[in-house]
Amino acid sequence: MLTLKDIEQARAKMKGIVHETPLEHSQTFSRLSGNEVYMKLENLQKTGSFKVRGSFNKIMSLTDEERARGVIAASAGNHAQGVAYASSMLHIPCTIVMPKGAPLSKIEATKSYGAEVVLHGDVFDESLEYALELQRKRGMTFVHPFDDLAVIAGQGTIGLELIEQLPDVDVVLCPVGGGGLLAGLAFTLKQLKPSIDVYGVESSACPGMTAAIRHKQPVAIAASDTIADGIAVKKPGNLTYQYIEQYVDGVVCVEEAEISRTMLYLLERNKLLVEGSAACPLAALLYQKLPFRGNVDVTLISRIIERGLVEAGRFVTFTTVISDKPGQLNKLLRIIAELEANVMSIHHQRIGAKVLPGQAEIHFSLETKNEDHIQQIYQVLLKEGYDVQFSR
Repeated sequence: MLTLKDIEQARAKMKGIVHETPLEHSQTFSRLSGNEVYMKLENLQKTGSFKVRGSFNKIMSLTDEERARGVIAASAGNHAQGVAYASSMLHIPCTIVMPKGAPLSKIEATKSYGAEVVLHGDVFDESLEYALELQRKRGMTFVHPFDDLAVIAGQGTIGLELIEQLPDVDVVLCPVGGGGLLAGLAFTLKQLKPSIDVYGVESSACPGMTAAIRHKQPVAIAASDTIADGIAVKKPGNLTYQYIEQYVDGVVCVEEAEISRTMLYLLERNKLLVEGSAACPLAALLYQKLPFRGNVDVTLISRIIERGLVEAGRFVTFTTVISDKPGQLNKLLRIIAELEANVMSIHHQRIGAKVLPGQAEIHFSLETKNEDHIQQIYQVLLKEGYDVQFSR
């Protein structure tokens, strides 16, 4: 069983190694949400993520015999760097299994700490299974990314800092995948201030913890690709679930478009470049997914964010006319898909001042990469014979 003393001891172990990250008040998001919003900037942490807290505490807790056998872990990226960093500090041999689609920057960063990187599987869960197989073959010590008391205790140190930095905090929102961060944070906060409400936020594309709560135990789910790859875990931990079930007030989901728009808005307004996973809690607040609400209309927030997307070349609308025959709309959609634009909305009508009998007018809203991408789409559609009217 976890105790508050475990969290405090974890903090003592990492003193001088792991940063105490700043808590930043955001006027912009406070105004938009009708709440006083503070952001815990774990993106400024060593290795760029909170994960180093748990992995460092776990590795520091190993016996000499366990260290001598070397450590192995599975990760989509952030836990990998945390384990590799902690291992390099203690000169321990380290192997990390990562999904084949892991970001190249995270693979290279993990290697830079001296770890052996093995790419296996398309998703984290497949990497985890293979890492456990390697662990049995090689006799190494396994460092789980979330379902481990020492790891949970390490993540819980964020709760100690939060209470010190903002003693009157009322509500804490936290991304959740496997559950290590949410379990450790909720446990710590509830020990120190039971009146705090703690909510987990996950992507609707991979709602593993939501399914666990519904079934009253962790279950493996089918999942879709998500921009929040750091929390794309199909089956949460057994340990983490127990703590989340006891100490967390609720878990909500956010959509992919809501995550990506919030990421962009963070970059534009707060100059913070964050991963999809980190943007999930703020997206839940802005898009009113929680049982408490401020006094701002979510439609207004969407319009403000949409305006920012337009200005950044990330969003465009256009109108064109096609032949009202089977397959013509699919042909247009196929061209857009090949150009790697994301269709946000589509409106199809057969009546209009410029619409002749046998024609249909199509209104598209697209999420794009930048201004150059918009121009590429425009030129290709012109080449394909479409009369296109773009609007901003």
